[in-house]
Amino acid sequence: MARWIVLASLLDAEASSYRTLAELDGSADEAMAALREEVNTYDRGITKVVRREVFRCSERSYFVRVNGRLSLSECFIQLCELVADTAAADLPDGID
Repeated sequence: MARWIVLASLLDAEASSYRTLAELDGSADEAMAALREEVNTYDRGITKVVRREVFRCSERSYFVRVNGRLSLSECFIQLCELVADTAAADLPDGID
């Protein structure tokens, strides 16, 4: 069973940051369902969402723009699979 995270890259004029929105063990289909859930519900704390725009960048990444009454939030959300881990016996310590 693979390990996945849904990663959000928050895009602001002053600074950018990264946040893990979800973490799970499961199949690729389960991970894609988690990605879709996060993309469809992401609001970054905007209390009154006026408009949500979702742009597909690839099969596993989306750009989400959420407009509030007085604010705008943009975020790049992507699905990431764990491929290396020094603490896991079944995974390599690095990538080639």
